[in-house]
Amino acid sequence: FIRAQMEPGSAVGALCAQSIGEPGTQMTLKTFHFAGVASMNITLGVPRIKEIINASKAISTPIITAQLDKDDDPDFARLVKGRIEKTLLGEISEYIEEVFLPDDCFILVKLSLERIRLLRLEVNAETVRYSICISKLRIKPGDVAVHGEAVVCVTPRENSKSSMYYVLQSLKEELPKVVVQGIPEVSRAVIHIDEQSGKEKYKLLVEGDNLRAVMATHGVKGTKTSSNNTYEVVEKTLGIEAARTTIINEIQYTMVNHGMSIDRRHVMLLSDLMTYK
Repeated sequence: FIRAQMEPGSAVGALCAQSIGEPGTQMTLKTFHFAGVASMNITLGVPRIKEIINASKAISTPIITAQLDKDDDPDFARLVKGRIEKTLLGEISEYIEEVFLPDDCFILVKLSLERIRLLRLEVNAETVRYSICISKLRIKPGDVAVHGEAVVCVTPRENSKSSMYYVLQSLKEELPKVVVQGIPEVSRAVIHIDEQSGKEKYKLLVEGDNLRAVMATHGVKGTKTSSNNTYEVVEKTLGIEAARTTIINEIQYTMVNHGMSIDRRHVMLLSDLMTYK
């Protein structure tokens, strides 16, 4: 421990800046692919270091790594993925169409039960009705009726017949965009398979923000869930110490991916300086 200490008065700041800046100049400016998940791009290299040091609020590829309660069960991973990934009404319905009757007109939504079963979603006609009522479409609970297990009818309340037609048209366009399950900020989640110790272990890589909602999802180990977005970690979820750890880990991760190693203490000095106020 005594050998590891710096002698008092040595210029640690300049040394730290040199040690991080020098490998930084050798970095290539390209986006690397995540190992194992070809479809998921992640920004690395100089742009990523720049994002971390500037503490950007909106980073280009926010990714949350979520560990699962049962990490050896692929079915469980699919189930949790369905709870996190944003699912729209249009994706799980067979059709959404207007119905004109002599004395009434409404929009008929027919759910595809087979698709819901295959995607492992916890969605039924009642939850869809609830989602439509709490969406921004200003539809009152009395205007949405459930018929059987796969049919939902939406009847808008309009007085004049001419405006009724336009309301139905706009509803027909907007209803497929209603979020019926998942976190609205999450664009998608990918199941990542780790094969390090000979056994397959599953975890989720979630593209998007809202770390708190992912941590609170049933089936996710909240204590082992991390995000690469420093601002998201500090402001909304875990506080400044977690942000310091995130900065250290992210800079180290970026450097290691480019085959460079920096002494951890330089990075710690940098992150301490960024988070001390």
